Amino acid sequence: MADIIHLLPDNIANQIAAGEVIQRPASAVKELMENAVDAGATDIRLYVQDAGKALVQVVDNGKGMSETDARMAFERHATSKIKEIDDLFHIKTMGFRGEALASIAAVAQVELKTRRQEDETGTLLEIENSRVVRQEPAALPVGSSVAMKNLFFNVPARRNFLKSNTVEMRHILDEFNRVALSFPAIFFSLTGNGQQLMHLEKGSLKQRVVQILGNSYTSKLVSVQENTDYLNIYGFVGKPDTAKKTRGDQYFFVNNRFIRSAYLNHAVNGAFAEMIPRDSFPLYVLFIDLDPTQVDINVHPTKQEIKFEDEKIVYAFVQAAVKHALAQFSITPTLDFDLDPNIQGLDAVSKPVSEEKKASVASSSLYRTFTQKNQAHFIEPTNKSELRHWKDFYEAPATGGAAPVAKDGNVSPAGGESEAAQGSGQPKEATPAGSTASPGGNTQAIGENAAMGDWAGTAPTRITPIEKAPLQQLLNTYIVTPTNRSFILVHQAAAHERILYESYKTAATGHPIASQKSLFPATLTLSAPDAVLLTGLLPDLQLLGYTIEPFGKDTFIIQGTPADTGQGNEKGALEDLLEQYKNFVSEIRFSKREQLVRTLARQNAIKPGTALTEKEMRALVDDLFACAQHNVTPGGDPTYIEFKKDYVEKLFGRY
Repeated sequence: MADIIHLLPDNIANQIAAGEVIQRPASAVKELMENAVDAGATDIRLYVQDAGKALVQVVDNGKGMSETDARMAFERHATSKIKEIDDLFHIKTMGFRGEALASIAAVAQVELKTRRQEDETGTLLEIENSRVVRQEPAALPVGSSVAMKNLFFNVPARRNFLKSNTVEMRHILDEFNRVALSFPAIFFSLTGNGQQLMHLEKGSLKQRVVQILGNSYTSKLVSVQENTDYLNIYGFVGKPDTAKKTRGDQYFFVNNRFIRSAYLNHAVNGAFAEMIPRDSFPLYVLFIDLDPTQVDINVHPTKQEIKFEDEKIVYAFVQAAVKHALAQFSITPTLDFDLDPNIQGLDAVSKPVSEEKKASVASSSLYRTFTQKNQAHFIEPTNKSELRHWKDFYEAPATGGAAPVAKDGNVSPAGGESEAAQGSGQPKEATPAGSTASPGGNTQAIGENAAMGDWAGTAPTRITPIEKAPLQQLLNTYIVTPTNRSFILVHQAAAHERILYESYKTAATGHPIASQKSLFPATLTLSAPDAVLLTGLLPDLQLLGYTIEPFGKDTFIIQGTPADTGQGNEKGALEDLLEQYKNFVSEIRFSKREQLVRTLARQNAIKPGTALTEKEMRALVDDLFACAQHNVTPGGDPTYIEFKKDYVEKLFGRY
């Protein structure tokens, strides 16, 4: 019987290995730029065509390679960084395993031009499908130029898995920014389809951060600097008001190498506890320098996941460093007395404290309470305290009056708790839209699963609001309206989101929304990744009533907005729209247009806390019940809750 195990040909083995290293054009950008850094370059230029699918080229002024080295560089595991196994644990360079060029050459057509300072001529090398097809001397400047053309030309199935140019370009910008942040002393530029997208002059780390994230962050960065015997931490965190609902501005570097670490990210988030909302992400660009023997970077093909010898120590140091930096930054506003001369004239400022005043203050019980040790809990009560009136809210009036709130949260009749509350000890719940109350008062929730039936084609139970019946707004958030069988509590923001969603959905399918021209067009400047994102959304935004025109590098002019939206904050609204869109992209897998429609509906919906007139409330309720799917938002949350008569009577024990 013939043997069945055999060695793979080199070109096939290289293609399999390339799958780990080169997943998309951005992967080649990372590897080629890091090689240029390792070559000692001070000027690195990246050129891409067709979002890297047609061309990724990196040109540097590094030390270049000899003819032999140029040929050897494309062999598998050919490297100048490792000679013995112990070298793996002392790595200080970016690339070291010798996989990048071999992997690139296995799935693309590669052209290398390189020359050393001491050589009169350089080397031109062309490789295709891991085979050298051309090699000759050439007159070249010092340094190297590596061009990767037609990625996955020989693996069409993998090329089909690449995303749109907009998505791939954003990935390229991400990798470019990570390398550029690591080395602010190097000039970097990025040119896409003949247009320069990034031009980063040499400078300080703060200058590089501002160059990449935007000039608006110039005054919003807090410096982090902690040096210890074990490691050094430095960089910047954003002030709490820079936190966003989406990830993207979080950068960790270990020994100048970008890494992903949910563990360390948790440390930073912990340092921001109570300063930012729980669902927000702080901005940070943090560098950790430590002995290479304390970290293993050879645990992932892209080297973006690493292992620390002692993760807990690193976690503690990172969190302490960020907390210390934030403590030095005063979050609360301060008064500058130099700004108001009237304050300088007050007796408390202009007159010195007399001995009599000192004695009077020192003799008070309050002074002794806060100056003597272990006395803080002996603060004396006083009948003058304004806080005593809050007690009245939890006590029933002697006779008549409104119903007080019982301690368990139920609404009780005057004089005590309701019979239902006494019987069960549990608060009663209202019936969500489309569900029924059980005899015990429990309800069937209308969460995502209940809503799925409607999405599948089941029409919600139709409720008819009573025409001309008075409407009442509660807490500037809810609208109470009677119906043919009950009364309902409408959540104005959720209801408006559903109304807008159906309107935008119709517009996106060929019935454009009218655009209202701006009297004074607003100029919007974005970071490079956000500019690429907005460029890809422009055709769909046009259908939805936005008139936005590119205006130079990363800048747009907002000429018009949907006619039914407010005017005056077009710039802020679009910035928020992009953040919300990125949040949808990361959470839900919908088409680009569907993501945009859902984003706009949530973004433009009337906010909780907005007071409405009777006419506005009536229009909102009527428009909601005119919707094809009126009982839930696009995300499945209820737009209203129904209170049926028998259920309300049970709340009062009338059954």
